[in-house]
Amino acid sequence: MNKDDFDWVNIGDLRIGHYVELDLGWMAHPFSSGSFKVSSEKQLETLRGLGVERVRTVRSKSDPLPDMPKAGLVMSTDTPRSTAEMASDSSPHLSPAEQQRKVRAATVALQNSNLLACERRFGESVRQYRKTVELVQSNPLGAAELCNAMVGNFVSEMMQVGESAIRLLTEASGDRAAMHPVNVTVISLLLGKVMGLEHHALVDLGLAAFLHDIGKIHIHERVRSLEEGFSTTQYTLYQEHVSQSIGVAKTMQLSAAATIAISQHHELADGSGFPARLKSVAMSPASRILSLVNRYDNLCNPVKPGAAMTPHESLALMFAQQKSRFDPLVLSAFIRMMGVYPPGSVVQLVDERYAMVVSVNSMQPLKPRVIVFESGIPKHEALILDLERNPTVGIRRSLKPSSLPSAAQEYLAPRQRICYFFEPAGDRVEEESVPA
Repeated sequence: MNKDDFDWVNIGDLRIGHYVELDLGWMAHPFSSGSFKVSSEKQLETLRGLGVERVRTVRSKSDPLPDMPKAGLVMSTDTPRSTAEMASDSSPHLSPAEQQRKVRAATVALQNSNLLACERRFGESVRQYRKTVELVQSNPLGAAELCNAMVGNFVSEMMQVGESAIRLLTEASGDRAAMHPVNVTVISLLLGKVMGLEHHALVDLGLAAFLHDIGKIHIHERVRSLEEGFSTTQYTLYQEHVSQSIGVAKTMQLSAAATIAISQHHELADGSGFPARLKSVAMSPASRILSLVNRYDNLCNPVKPGAAMTPHESLALMFAQQKSRFDPLVLSAFIRMMGVYPPGSVVQLVDERYAMVVSVNSMQPLKPRVIVFESGIPKHEALILDLERNPTVGIRRSLKPSSLPSAAQEYLAPRQRICYFFEPAGDRVEEESVPA
């Protein structure tokens, strides 16, 4: 970024709307990211309490007040405008075709920027898990502090933004053992929020989700992941990761609620789980959520990628064939939150076009956002189609990725590993703002 695009703003002059970049380590502040647009008085109060005299802001990402178009030091609190409106103001002499190209380019840049922000935070969370694994044996309380900070940030952000969207990420790098707990944490917290859990209960749930498999560091690598064909002995050894995880949770001095949820993350509502074969009535609320989400991610992301189910198939299996294994209220809330076609589902639209679901509003999931295969448009310029704002377009059916025509398969690039993160549902890039 051009250094001329930066402004240093005294902490007392910081306003809602500034896009800030904090020159602090991520553990030195409570925000989920060091770069963000200030959106509330609460964030301003937190920033002013960091002990810094000034903060770096990015002029191009900050919307100045109408009477200060060049200074960029105070932000407008007016309702944000569409990319089409902004392009129209800034380029009044462009032809309609040039205007369309400019708006499209701005829209694609914004949606790519939003995706990169989610992917960066997912990667940071994966690295946090690896750091926890390295630290927990020598300094369990230090590891617990790191985890508490990360989960607390997640919960605060989810509670603050109102509605959240579940965002599909591109193929993430890293091992399944580190990606799985991040996936489970994100989805568990979103589900817990939908079910009305309070802040402290969400933090306990998030810690349990992030650390539910931490005990696997104490069992043989060969039995850390359940595989078909395990002998009775191997299956017994695999089950021991639950008791080992409880032991680690106690050394970390996690709350009783978080530790109980860890101890019950493989229990099932019909009593067929392990290690205690508890039924739903004996499971804690957090355990009922964690057990279901853990199962969903294991179906989407098994040890052997060739055995993976699509998100739609996983949800259908859980509802049609495994319904008795899950608390009915939790399962119902999960289906409402994820929608019939969760992010990562490959679909065919009613107009016969092929598409992939990339985002679902966790509070309004019936009309997800999709990337559509358009042979005349390069895939790196593909726009996200918001079905909620395009009522004439709907989903006809779900498809297996292997059933796509080769050109559509290459274009949509269905994921071998399904990775999710969350973003404010209000941060929508609207295709309909781009003239056809």
